[in-house]
Amino acid sequence: MVHGVWLSPAALLFSASSRLPVAVSLKIFREEAGTATSLRVGSRLDKYRILRRLGEGGFATVYSAQDLVEDRKVALKIPDSRYVTNTQSLDDMQREVRIMARMEHPSVLPLKDARFINGHFVIVFPLGEETLADRLTRRLSRAAAMDYAVQMISAVAYAHEQSVLHRDIKPDNFILFPDQVIRLTDFGLARIEKGDHEISGSGTLGYCAPEQAMGKPTYRSDVFSLGLVIYRLFSGDVPEYPFDKLPSFNKLRRGLSKDFVDLIRKAIEPTPSKRFRDAVAMHNAMTKIRYPLTDRSVSLRGAAVTDAYTRRIA
Repeated sequence: MVHGVWLSPAALLFSASSRLPVAVSLKIFREEAGTATSLRVGSRLDKYRILRRLGEGGFATVYSAQDLVEDRKVALKIPDSRYVTNTQSLDDMQREVRIMARMEHPSVLPLKDARFINGHFVIVFPLGEETLADRLTRRLSRAAAMDYAVQMISAVAYAHEQSVLHRDIKPDNFILFPDQVIRLTDFGLARIEKGDHEISGSGTLGYCAPEQAMGKPTYRSDVFSLGLVIYRLFSGDVPEYPFDKLPSFNKLRRGLSKDFVDLIRKAIEPTPSKRFRDAVAMHNAMTKIRYPLTDRSVSLRGAAVTDAYTRRIA
């Protein structure tokens, strides 16, 4: 609410004329938000009624909720109140929301709402079925895995095209939706790539590139993490971490074409300079592989893959 007018997340964070960030800080809204109310199943936060807790991390709790106006289920990401009162944490939350507000791609989870409600900072997303990490606990066909791989590469390529460095690509941060749709989420560690980085480790052990763990992340670091997710998708496992040489590719499922295995191999090269320079280059390489499975049951026609990458959501 600004001068009596409610603004959507995108309108709040960007100037409509120039699309440049406006000088609005979450600190202003935090001061007006008041004391945080207790949250439990059945609680209401404006038009959202909490249905159940989906998960909890060190920073925030995710709930499923019913949007009582639109009559649909959504996911609410609500940071712990102790972080909401911290200036640095508020800056981090604002950066995450601003990055997500600029992302419009079918394989990136869209931001629906972001504001203070009853003292809580509430970030709202569409509600998916489960995470990729959950799905990997059950058998997955090669064709379905390939469908997911194409969409994941497309999502990260789009992020890199928008100068967004994700820094935490892992199975838990891909959400599955009906009709074999998968979407990249959780931009809490993401940064706009400017060539300068704080010297501190970030990311998730097991999926974090060696140079990123040393505080020097680049687009190649995201490629490494994405490559490991795809490696697990087709092998059922992740190479022992950290590794100084390429893992054995014998664990990859039979039936993958040599070109596709080479793509995975290049993505997870321990030496950054030997990887794809970014996910856009990785995506371009993917468009050149017509048959990623040896039985040719899946055809990745270049135009079809490119359409999936360039298609935008209004």
